[in-house]
Amino acid sequence: MTLPDVTEKPAVRGEPTEVADGVHVIADNRVPLVPNVGIVVGDRAALVIDTGIGPRNGEYVLGQARRLAGGRPLFLTTTHFHPEHGFGAQAFRGEATIIYNRAQRDELRRKGPGYVEMFKGLGPHIATALDGVELVEPDVVYDGEAELDLGGRQVTLASAGPAHTIGDQTVLIDGRVLFTGDLAETRMFAITPHFPPHDADVDIDGWIALLEKLAARRPEIVVPGHGEVSDVTLLHDVRDYLDFVRSEAQRSQGRDLAAATAEISAAARNRWPDWANPEWIDFAVRICSPAQ
Repeated sequence: MTLPDVTEKPAVRGEPTEVADGVHVIADNRVPLVPNVGIVVGDRAALVIDTGIGPRNGEYVLGQARRLAGGRPLFLTTTHFHPEHGFGAQAFRGEATIIYNRAQRDELRRKGPGYVEMFKGLGPHIATALDGVELVEPDVVYDGEAELDLGGRQVTLASAGPAHTIGDQTVLIDGRVLFTGDLAETRMFAITPHFPPHDADVDIDGWIALLEKLAARRPEIVVPGHGEVSDVTLLHDVRDYLDFVRSEAQRSQGRDLAAATAEISAAARNRWPDWANPEWIDFAVRICSPAQ
């Protein structure tokens, strides 16, 4: 199974929009391989969440962060190691304190070079974006959770994987604004990155359980990895979709996998007709199938 070529430049563009006090988002505008980027500004420091893919996107995000921070010290974290979320980090080297959880740091070391080569194969726009990319080690590594006091803005970084990746991280600001990374996308079928030999660690069971846990906290604002800013209903929506695929795949045990996959994919498209990126349904079905 392969992904289609990306025909649009994966450029982070536009001005940050304030979605809560001190919490700004540079919207992805539903452009493939562009994430929602967060910039959280406190009285004493500012935090950047995700960088975009490659050094030029990282430089753009750094410029926006400097403008909003107004001379305050910068921190950078990424929701997970995937290229469109963290492979612009080299622009922040020496400019910000970079923080990853240990699982994410280790996953970047193991899988990062393979992902660079794999993503370059998605088309010339991606190859150009990754030209000159360097994988960057964090300055600070944490286990479990880490608290950042930006001054009037309290940030909780929490290890969340394995789910979408082993090293998933959620970022919660003031107990009310949640950045999920690719644990959730708005009106998009969940990205299920099963790419042997580069990656085969996605955990659907863990993902569903995590979404239930996050939804129980009732965040007021949810910033997904891709798609429009939403609220707690987004977490329920993604959980329901993943549970649907898991249940249908398990129910199809013993059937021809290709036929079952086609049937489940058609049912999912019918149930969520306005969701984008239906190519991910087949990946999810195969991960959840007992024979996988």
